Amino acid sequence: MPEDRTDHGLFSSRKGRVILHLDMNAFYCSVHEAEEPELYRGKPTAVAGSVELRKGIIVTSSYAARAKGVRTGMTVRQGLQACPDLILIKPDFDLYRQYSRGFMSIAWQYTPLVEAMSIDECYLDITGSSAFGDPLQIAHQIQDRIRGEWNLPCSVGVAPNKLLAKMASDMQKPGGFTVLRIRDVPRLLWDKPCDALFGIGRKTAEKLKRLNIRTIGQLAAADEQLLVKQFGVMGAWMKEAAHGIDRAPVSAARERNKSVGHTTTLPHDVTDRQEAHRILLNLADQTGRRMRRQKLVASTVQIVIRRPDMSTITRSMTMPDPTDEMGVIHREACRLFDKHWREGEPVRLLGITLQNLKPLDEAAVQLDLFEYELTPRKEALTRAMDMLRDKFGEDAVLTAGMLGSDPSTLIRNKRIRGTSLQTDEHLLYSDE
Repeated sequence: MPEDRTDHGLFSSRKGRVILHLDMNAFYCSVHEAEEPELYRGKPTAVAGSVELRKGIIVTSSYAARAKGVRTGMTVRQGLQACPDLILIKPDFDLYRQYSRGFMSIAWQYTPLVEAMSIDECYLDITGSSAFGDPLQIAHQIQDRIRGEWNLPCSVGVAPNKLLAKMASDMQKPGGFTVLRIRDVPRLLWDKPCDALFGIGRKTAEKLKRLNIRTIGQLAAADEQLLVKQFGVMGAWMKEAAHGIDRAPVSAARERNKSVGHTTTLPHDVTDRQEAHRILLNLADQTGRRMRRQKLVASTVQIVIRRPDMSTITRSMTMPDPTDEMGVIHREACRLFDKHWREGEPVRLLGITLQNLKPLDEAAVQLDLFEYELTPRKEALTRAMDMLRDKFGEDAVLTAGMLGSDPSTLIRNKRIRGTSLQTDEHLLYSDE
């Protein structure tokens, strides 16, 4: 394990970059502990959906809970079996966003090159930030200020590139401070399995094993042409990454959303087609709302179906004309569901994601005569409904089909739900 080095001349050369990776530890639980330390400090806690029903999924857990076997992705019931004194907390995404903006604002005070990767982690390029001290002084200042001003523990990785900074921050949790240089890579990483290298997943690692490449060191020594033949351009990247080389810049610019979506984990298995269609209606309603707020339209509808055994299928279809209409989104989502769902098969999670987005004013929509006459009236009605909901809340105008008692009815509440399918996937599987 790399030690907490105090060699302030370590990155004194201005020939290379200096990158930090900040990773908040057990972020959601840490936020609640910062808000109410008398209730949660040092105790086994978990943030979970459907807390009252005891059937939700554990989003994240404190380190005290992890020490007792509680893991992200467990059901609440499983978490309580592993740790009977586990304290369950409802998610509060407004609060998490407030704390996220807080620690990010500290990062922005040291460099304009801050790249937020998620609500609880970011990269900083501090190569040009020498006015605030040397790189290790800056990194310690930021870590100390986040702890002092927001009462949040974070792990910091210091490295010459994003890849190594990310891997460094993962090496010592919680509250770690790790320097990882390219010359450290053979000693510290080469004996580890390939999927320990950030960016290589389980399936890629399994394919590498079939090529008799099991460790990062073997990957570093592998023939590049073989890797490119098997993995395309990623093969060349893996070879460089195994040597600790990564040229990706820290980009402060935010890209336009590539997708918009929502998902909901259900408190019980859904086996009825009409109930699934109703849940999809709530998901289509909110995805359409978000599209219209951003003045975007989508050409592709994708659905996610997850079974109780956590096996998951995703299916999509591309429409002839882009849309932001709830009715169209719902219709296509239901068609996909009906096509790929077997009658009576239990469903534990449903999601809708809209893809192939483009600005509304750039979208060309082909209308037949009937649509040409009807569309302006439908758009006016939709605008009126959106205005009412903007003013009086998301539940101000609902169709009968949206009513129910399952969690899909709660996605209109921003304090309870996440903001997108991508965020929810992060919630389910991130281990912070």
